[in-house]
Amino acid sequence: MKIPDEYLDWRTKGVWNPGPPVTLTEFAAARHNLFGGAFTWPVMVARRTAIEHNVRTMADYCERHGALFAPHGKTTMAPSLFQAQLDAGAWAITVATPNQALVCVQLGVPRIVLANEVVDPVALRWLAAQPDTEILIYADSVAAVQRLAESGGRFQVLLEWGYPGGRAGCRTVADALAVAQAVHDAPNLDLVGISSFEGLMSDDDAVQSFLDSMVEATKAIAHLLPADPIVTAGGSAYFDLVTATFGGQWLEGRQIRLVLRSGAYISHDHGTYGHKTPFLRAPAEGALDAALEVWAQVLATPEPGLAILGMGKREAPYDDGLPVPLRVRRAGSNARAGREDGESAGSGTADGRVEAADGLEVLRLNDHHGHLSVRDEGAVAVGDLVCLGISHPCTAFDKWSVIPVVEDDYTVTELLRTYF
Repeated sequence: MKIPDEYLDWRTKGVWNPGPPVTLTEFAAARHNLFGGAFTWPVMVARRTAIEHNVRTMADYCERHGALFAPHGKTTMAPSLFQAQLDAGAWAITVATPNQALVCVQLGVPRIVLANEVVDPVALRWLAAQPDTEILIYADSVAAVQRLAESGGRFQVLLEWGYPGGRAGCRTVADALAVAQAVHDAPNLDLVGISSFEGLMSDDDAVQSFLDSMVEATKAIAHLLPADPIVTAGGSAYFDLVTATFGGQWLEGRQIRLVLRSGAYISHDHGTYGHKTPFLRAPAEGALDAALEVWAQVLATPEPGLAILGMGKREAPYDDGLPVPLRVRRAGSNARAGREDGESAGSGTADGRVEAADGLEVLRLNDHHGHLSVRDEGAVAVGDLVCLGISHPCTAFDKWSVIPVVEDDYTVTELLRTYF
């Protein structure tokens, strides 16, 4: 992949660099400590050991279950993480929009699953003109198929299967047959398989019923499918049910290629997927580690039982659970900062003692403030740093254009650049 080495400067959130621009590579080579003055608060970091563990865990899971893996790139939009996934054996990178596909093509990703209907003729003409990139695209209606056919490009098409009240996708077998036939009849389109997404469903029974309906739809269009059709589903919450339902060769006369598309697994979290990961149901299959942390400073303790953090909706996800306090790093006195441990003067983090965040809870977020419930008096003080885990990584990465990657001692060894 062609990963550009960009610059960071005064525009880079979380990095304290009022001086001249510096490349990401040069900055990482300096091996700054997170608490040494090169960063300002709040800042979100990714733990390298957790990222590497998660990438390997999911790659091993797919290998054991005979599944191809096309991790969803929309979670991170980080080229170096795409590279890590491809290096671990990923078959493709999945994206959600033509703009995300554009990023992947420019980076040199060899195969892309565009897991969405695309009906914009400008985007379709461009996608069709990429000879060095294999692109698979969705269709769930005859109208969408007509748009693909009229673009003049040759496309590999996955029929999208959906459910009532869900997002896109055919709702009935009759609709699926009509769409599959329209793709089959278009001279510039190739029907290569069927796709769905079950991740927004509420419980195991609902997911299983939906996956069973997809089996029925697949069998109904089997005569229009190639000898080795793709059957793809699997977010980060129910991929075990997907592999159990679609694994093996259950379509007579066809050699199924099962493709999982999990995305959030790479960072995991302390909320949404911490509670939903299939590895909780099957611990023998492995486990994931939460990799993302937001470090925020206590700005005020205006009344008993309340502290105000310098972190809000601009810095951490809030759409599916609030951040979870994990640890407190004591500030000590500003007078000592920069003289005892090399930290910048006025950083207020010279003490450095780390304690569990017992009795702390985020109540709500404003744009740049977090309301922190404090059970015990003295649990936090002005200037302390609070380390918080996040819930729902899909709305975490997009808040940061640059994310420091830290070792276990919080030495920064890489900077992730995101492209949202």
